[in-house]
Amino acid sequence: MGASISSTASIREKNNEESNSSSSKTGLGDIPESCISSILMHLDPHDICKLARVNRAFHRASSADFVWESKLPSCYKFLANKFLGEENLSTMSKKDVYTKLCQPNRFDGGTKEVLLDKYSGQVCLFMSSKSLKITGIDDRRYWIYIPTEESRFKNVAYLQQMWWVEVIGELEFVFPVGSYSITFRLQLGKSSKRLGRRVCNDDQVHGWDIKPVRFQLSTSDGQRSISECYLHEPGQWAYYHVGDFMVTKPNKPIKIKFSLAQIDCTHTKGGLCIDSAIIRPTEFRERLKKL
Repeated sequence: MGASISSTASIREKNNEESNSSSSKTGLGDIPESCISSILMHLDPHDICKLARVNRAFHRASSADFVWESKLPSCYKFLANKFLGEENLSTMSKKDVYTKLCQPNRFDGGTKEVLLDKYSGQVCLFMSSKSLKITGIDDRRYWIYIPTEESRFKNVAYLQQMWWVEVIGELEFVFPVGSYSITFRLQLGKSSKRLGRRVCNDDQVHGWDIKPVRFQLSTSDGQRSISECYLHEPGQWAYYHVGDFMVTKPNKPIKIKFSLAQIDCTHTKGGLCIDSAIIRPTEFRERLKKL
C-alpha cells in the first residue's frame, strides 16, 4: 500500500510540473504589438485584415497608423484632401483613410471616379462618357444617352449614325510614380433586357470594319503614342488600349489628353456604345490579358 501511495504522489508531482511548464510557454498573445505591426507592414491589406482576427493583440497591431500609411499611395494626402477634407484627414486613422479611399469617390459633378484597389492600394480612375468631349453629342440625330446597369455610371453614350466620330478625354491629376494604361470601354450594339435575359441589338452597327479607329495619347511632359485598331466583337463590352504613360515625379500633377477617332468621311459609322475611359496601373492591364 505504501508503494501505491508513493506512486500516486509521484504521478501528481509529474502532472503539476507539466502544468507549470505548459503555463509558462508563450503564445501568439505574448508577442509585443510593435513586433506584430512590423511584420504586418510586409503583407498586403487583404492579409492584414485576415490576421486581425487572430486575437486582440493582432487586432490592435493591425490598426497601427504606420502599418496602413505604408499601404497608402504616395499621393494619398492629395486624394484625402480632395475627397475627405483636410479637417477629416487630421482626425482619421490611416486605416480609415485607406478604407474611405478604397470606396468610389466621385468628382467633377459625378462624371469621374477614383478609388484605390483594395488589395494593392494602387490608384484607378474612371471617366464616364459624360466627362468626354464627343463630337455632335448634343444632336439627338446622332447620339443619345442610354440608361443601363452595365455601366458604373448608370448610362452610356450611343451613336446612331455619323460620318465623323471623335471622342476626346482630358484630365489633370496627381498619380503615384509608376506606369499607367488608358483604355476605352466600348461595345458595338445596344444591349437591353428582355424577359430577364440580356439581349443586344446590332442592327445599327456598321462602318467599323472598313477603316480602323485611331487612338492617341499625349501628356504634359512630352509623352506620346498613336495606335490603330478595328472595333470588333458586337454585343460584348471590350477594352481598347489607347496607350501607356509614365509618372516620374511624385506628388506632381500631370496633364493627359487622349482620343478615339474615325474621321474618314467616305462612309458612315453607327451602333457604338461608349461607357467610359479607364486609367489604371499597367500591370492591371497585363493581368487582364492573362485572364
